[in-house]
Amino acid sequence: MERREFVASLVAGGCAGMFKTRLQSQKGFFKAGGFRRIYAGVPSAAIGSFPNAAAFFVTYECTKSLLGSAGPLATPHVATVTHMLAASLGEVVACLIRVPAEVVKQRTQASPGSTTYHMLLATLRQEGVRGLYRGYGSTVLREIPFSLVQFPLWEYLKTKYV
Repeated sequence: MERREFVASLVAGGCAGMFKTRLQSQKGFFKAGGFRRIYAGVPSAAIGSFPNAAAFFVTYECTKSLLGSAGPLATPHVATVTHMLAASLGEVVACLIRVPAEVVKQRTQASPGSTTYHMLLATLRQEGVRGLYRGYGSTVLREIPFSLVQFPLWEYLKTKYV
């Protein structure tokens, strides 16, 4: 993978992760503020969302590059399997960031008056680093099936419409 592709995957994936929350608002993008205050909450989103999405897309693109999904020997079947493997590995890596962020976020939400920082310290003190990865396996198993469908489909549609 070329440096330019690596940086593009890193930035695009990170930005997609940060803005996803605003786009998923029940009010809709514009009622949730649209472009006004778009940076509100960016620090907390950047702690988990940016590196999570960036890790996924860098892993995904690097794996595709290493497995040669677009080379002269790549049949559509081989390319599909490559995209499935790349997406699965991307989820495994991204969850290394996603799960600790979710554990701390959920525990903070369940403990009114607690801050993210204090909950992180309490988790580390009481359970060690392993406490941050509670639910890692089940999270990976939840994410992989979605990616097995989404990314081969995405890559197929890119060849047809781009």
